[in-house]
Amino acid sequence: MDVLVPLYYLAGAVAVAVIVTRLVRTRGGSGGPVHDRYEAAFLNGGPARVVDSALAALQSDGRIAVGGPGIVAVVRPTARDLVERAVLQEHAAAPHGALHHLRLAVMRHPAVQEIGDGLAERGLLVDPATRRTTTHWCTAVAATAFLLFPVSVLLSIVDFGTSEEFSAPFVFKVVPALFVVGITAVVCASVAAGRITPAGRRAVAAYGRERGHLADAGHLVAVHGLRALPDPVLREQLLAAARINGPRRSARGGRGGYGGRAGSGSGSGHHRSSSGADALGVVTVWCADSGSCGGGGGGGGSSCSSGSCSSGSCSGGGSGGSCGGGGGSSCSGSSSSSCSSSSSSSCSSSSSSS
Repeated sequence: MDVLVPLYYLAGAVAVAVIVTRLVRTRGGSGGPVHDRYEAAFLNGGPARVVDSALAALQSDGRIAVGGPGIVAVVRPTARDLVERAVLQEHAAAPHGALHHLRLAVMRHPAVQEIGDGLAERGLLVDPATRRTTTHWCTAVAATAFLLFPVSVLLSIVDFGTSEEFSAPFVFKVVPALFVVGITAVVCASVAAGRITPAGRRAVAAYGRERGHLADAGHLVAVHGLRALPDPVLREQLLAAARINGPRRSARGGRGGYGGRAGSGSGSGHHRSSSGADALGVVTVWCADSGSCGGGGGGGGSSCSSGSCSSGSCSGGGSGGSCGGGGGSSCSGSSSSSCSSSSSSSCSSSSSSS
């Protein structure tokens, strides 16, 4: 049995090294600042917070009106950025103006999804597929360490019955390795479950300090959530819509590929398709994570993209290019977009005519 002791320690060291290295790599990145309130909203509350911020801004200056029971009416179809444009597009495409339906549809729109892609590209967020894989690895290592304990006890009993010399039981020799590996794997799984990286936390905290003087409705919602919304009627309507939407665990479509980094809220990014999900034709959006397209939790994933930005103007990205209003719908666009959700000046003229 003595030959198994170094094997236990060697296997444990390798397992710990693998999961810790993966955890560090997946939660690293170039980092950088938060560029606009939509990125701050995505970091603070996922796609739901982004849409709530846009709706608050549209309502505050009278471009939309939200009345009871949760019905949205467009007063002036003028958008100042891509997320507001998505709101107007989805409202025009919807059969009714129900706030909770509009809210959910805009969360899955490429204009919102690409904000998460850009944040993940810069290492401020971790996409759901990467987090799930890392969590599964850590869980597998923890489960193996747990299962090896009774195996070691059994081997100790066998060794005690066949050994002619008295020595410490085999389980006593290997339990330190099993304990360290198990605890490390559990901590690893707990850390891997978090969607926002240390760089992301620092960036959003710095944004809050720098823009703390801003008191417009969209900014207050992005940084502090719906509870900070000064309009009590809209606040209650949005809170009710969030309760109706509820936690949405998954949203799968047809065309497109998971993991496409299709730009960011800063207007930079490039397309990068993944291997397995592309082959299956499965699209997992940021809404698929922790109910972030329901009550406003976190998120990670990718988007279906349609539209492009060039020469200072934005085009494409109609309502048909969104990632679906429901779990089984498909995306109608396959091209990547590098439109910036913060480039309000470049989109305002074209948005007002759409």
